Amino acid sequence: MNPPEPVPPDGPAEAVPVMAPRLRALRRRAALTLEAAARTAGLSPAHLSRLETGQRQPSLPMLLALARTYGTTVSELLGETAADRDAVIRAADMEPTRAGGWTYWQAGAPGRGMQALRVHVPHGSQGDIVRVHPGEEWLHVLRGELRLRLGDAVHRLGPGDSAHFDSLTPHRIAAEDDGGVDLLFVHTLLQSPTAALCLGPTNGGTP
Repeated sequence: MNPPEPVPPDGPAEAVPVMAPRLRALRRRAALTLEAAARTAGLSPAHLSRLETGQRQPSLPMLLALARTYGTTVSELLGETAADRDAVIRAADMEPTRAGGWTYWQAGAPGRGMQALRVHVPHGSQGDIVRVHPGEEWLHVLRGELRLRLGDAVHRLGPGDSAHFDSLTPHRIAAEDDGGVDLLFVHTLLQSPTAALCLGPTNGGTP
C-alpha cells in the first residue's frame, strides 16, 4: 500500500520547467515505465506523470525516493553538478542575514537536501512562536543556554549539547541567556526559505 501523497507547497516555481523533463529523462535512462518507477518510488503513476509534466512540484521525500529509484542523486535531479558550487564555504563569504530578531549565516551550499546554518538567537526573540513543518532538524549549541520545547517537553541545552528531532513535532526555540545563544543548525526542509525558520509563518501560533 502506497503512502498518501502530500499536497505540494514545494520548491520554487521557476525550478519546475527544468526539473520536469529531467525527471522524465532519468526515468527513461533507467529503462523504467511510468508505472514501474511510480511503484518503486511509492507514488501513483498519475502523480509521477504530473511531476514529469510540471503540473506538480516534488517534495523532498519524493526527490529522495526518485533519486534512489533512478540510481542518482538529488543534486542531479535538481540539475546541479559539482562544478556548479563549491564544496567549501569560507567564513569571509558568509553574509549575515537578519529575520525576526535572529541572525543567520548560510554554512552550506544552496539546493542541497540539507541546509546548514550558523544562527544567533537573541534573548526574548521569537520564543513564543511554535513551529511545525515537514522535515528533520539538528542543532548544536555553541554558546549560551537554549530552551527547546518539543511537544509538551522542555529541554535546556548548554554548549556542546545537541538535539535531533522530527520537525512535525511542535517546537519552540528560545535563548535563556541575556547574551543570546549561538547554534549550528541543519534542516532538511529543502523547499523552505531560510527566513521561514525564523519568522514562521504562523497560523494561530502554529506554522
